[in-house]
Amino acid sequence: LPNIMIMFLFLSFLEDVGYMARAAFIMDKAMHAIGLPGKSFIPMILGFGCNVPAIMSTRTISDERDRLLTILINPFISCSARLPVYILFTEIFFKKNQGLIVFSLYALGILIAILSAKLFKSTIPKLKGPVSPLVMELPPYRFPSLKVVSIHTWERSREFLKKAGTIIFAGVIVIWLLASIPQSAEYASEATLIGRLGKFFAPLLKPAGFPFWQAAVALFFGIIAKEVVVGTFGTLFGGEENLSIALSKMFTPLSAYSFMVMSLLYIPCIASIGVIFRETNSWKWTAFAVIYSLIVGWGVAVLIYQVGSILI
Repeated sequence: LPNIMIMFLFLSFLEDVGYMARAAFIMDKAMHAIGLPGKSFIPMILGFGCNVPAIMSTRTISDERDRLLTILINPFISCSARLPVYILFTEIFFKKNQGLIVFSLYALGILIAILSAKLFKSTIPKLKGPVSPLVMELPPYRFPSLKVVSIHTWERSREFLKKAGTIIFAGVIVIWLLASIPQSAEYASEATLIGRLGKFFAPLLKPAGFPFWQAAVALFFGIIAKEVVVGTFGTLFGGEENLSIALSKMFTPLSAYSFMVMSLLYIPCIASIGVIFRETNSWKWTAFAVIYSLIVGWGVAVLIYQVGSILI
């Protein structure tokens, strides 16, 4: 919640200053090239911080078709919660090229979002059609009102808790129960339900280069929040001291990159899923966003690993 409140604070500040409308106007032509209006630019930029307020900020898009398209592709933008995963793996496997590897992941997320927008625009009947023209009044620049910014920040944060909180809480409880049953087993260990699920799904990860139940379990926990992937590995391998050694034995540089790609693209976090449902008011579109991102995440990770295995 603190991160989301900070995001809403800066969003409200930019709106009150008068910058948001100008950003949409400036980027309108460039966004039209990928089938989106200029107003989609701000939600996409906000996605680099957190996909949750980014998806909620699509309310500024008046055309329902453009708004839905922006919501569906936003989870592919690499939010700050994914960064700890990148840092962990680049520190172990790519010490000399950490910045380049992380940049490539951010660029890949943008590319997948653009390609997905074009795919949806050309294949999904509800999303077909011309981009809505940008008709708006540019407000004058002004010094922001502290009172107005505070009220907007509070109202948006309260609405987030009210709308997405129930789904987030339910999802966290489900993951916690899976990691705690049976009670005799160590939390999130191989003997728990989530450990068994990890072993069951691990073979599906073999084409991507990491057929380990621990990797599957870490991805399961990543649905709660992406940064939890790192903490899950730490728990499974007995703390930070053993983490680097264990991961260096399990992964190669190629499979480590494939895992980071999977972490970037697969199922959105529970908070994002909850907000997608609340903003679209449709389980159908929410399920579509989850299933599509899972297929894309797995498919791109497999493609990178298989092609890399041939070339290296």
